[in-house]
Amino acid sequence: MEPLILRIDHVSLAVRDYEKAEKFFRTILGGIPGTAAEDPGMKYIWQMFSLGDLSRFELMRPTGKGSFLDNFLADREGGVHHVTVQTPDIEKAKNILTQNGIPYFGYNEYKDAYWKELFIHPRHAFGVLIQIAEFNAPDWLSDEVNLPKGRRWTIEKASGGIRLDLAHPGGGRLKMELTKEEAKKLIKDLEEGIKS
Repeated sequence: MEPLILRIDHVSLAVRDYEKAEKFFRTILGGIPGTAAEDPGMKYIWQMFSLGDLSRFELMRPTGKGSFLDNFLADREGGVHHVTVQTPDIEKAKNILTQNGIPYFGYNEYKDAYWKELFIHPRHAFGVLIQIAEFNAPDWLSDEVNLPKGRRWTIEKASGGIRLDLAHPGGGRLKMELTKEEAKKLIKDLEEGIKS
């Protein structure tokens, strides 16, 4: 049975001073920018960033008075706004929440249904705003952190062995360095697995 939640996809931070926050996360911590967009109706801009192999966060900032972020930022410079978890089936998520008496709000399907979402209010999720979303994670990340389309792994020579990059189903890649001995053992294990 497929799980309801595949993974925590990202943590979303709302900030007043986007330039300062972007410099911190991009220049100092090495975040790699991914997809970004503006929502004129809700008056905010968001930008995805990747950190390391598989970690991601989103920066959001208001674009004018009347932004949905106004209350959140009323008495702070910024902070964790919500946590986004990925589901393979948003309809199943809706059904399970309803069956268990957990209210949700903000159900949306965007742009030909490539992003479907709903939210659970912090009062029903132990103090955390949770966004449950159905999407294809690599679509939201920079090509810099994804393997080329259609590739599930790459292998390069490395000092004393190889570097193996595997495409992660949650987007991004898992990087691994193997010694020559480990690489030979992996080949042997793969051959054994094929025979089974």
